[in-house]
Amino acid sequence: MTSGEAAAPPKQSRVIAVLSGGGAKAAAHLGAMRALLAAGIVPTHYVGTSMGAVIASGLAAGLSPDQGAERLLAVRQRDIFAVDRTAIIRGLWSRALLRPEPFRKTLEALLPVARFDELVVPLSVTATDLDRGDQLVFGAGGEDVPLLDALCASCALPLFFPPFELNGRRCADGGLRAVVPLAVAAGIPADLVVAIDVGSGFDMLPPERAGPEPPALIRLSGDAQRVLMASNTALARALWESTPGRAPLLWIRPRVRLGETFAVDQLKWYLAEGERAAISALAARKT
Repeated sequence: MTSGEAAAPPKQSRVIAVLSGGGAKAAAHLGAMRALLAAGIVPTHYVGTSMGAVIASGLAAGLSPDQGAERLLAVRQRDIFAVDRTAIIRGLWSRALLRPEPFRKTLEALLPVARFDELVVPLSVTATDLDRGDQLVFGAGGEDVPLLDALCASCALPLFFPPFELNGRRCADGGLRAVVPLAVAAGIPADLVVAIDVGSGFDMLPPERAGPEPPALIRLSGDAQRVLMASNTALARALWESTPGRAPLLWIRPRVRLGETFAVDQLKWYLAEGERAAISALAARKT
């Protein structure tokens, strides 16, 4: 079998789709999945973290990429970026900058199901235990918790959202341990693993429009997280590709821009960019 043939396995093949975190940039997952499905690559298991887990939930529930995009494009910035005005008063003693309740309601509106056992395709969602540092896995191959709780835990990015309490643990964004959770995919039998990476990287482009500089502490926190997450992703990919016996890895890296975690006005651009990047990765695999 040639490398080109491996890029388009038959539908009965075991294909794991690993969807990274990235906030609004995760819209690129839907564009990438549109191209993958057109190429006959149909996931039999999804692994996702943060907003990648949200996108994966819709796909695993049976939504097409176009249906998922339609729901996502209906989201407004105020649906997720709801500032907690008491944080200004509390200052350094505040738990987070944003209120989590509007974001949770937005997730409820996006998702067509409420439980993992209602999904059509198995889904594993990752989060981080802030006290122990463990990577937590919910859903397939992990703990059975309400789907919405798993997603809130997976998306609780420090500084912006407070930790999410789940089963006595302070849970936070899964990207703190792995923006692209390949370690979970390593434990699942597969013929092909497709990783779509829209997280932080050292190749990020400038933002589409120059806006006001964020407060110094927010910028510093974001810069530090970006460096750590980008380094972890590079190491995880290198480990996968150097470990004998691992399934072939199709890596899709759409172009992503700095400072657009909450840029819902750029969703259409990321949708198109995800599809472009997937088509390019598939073509490169055939050469």
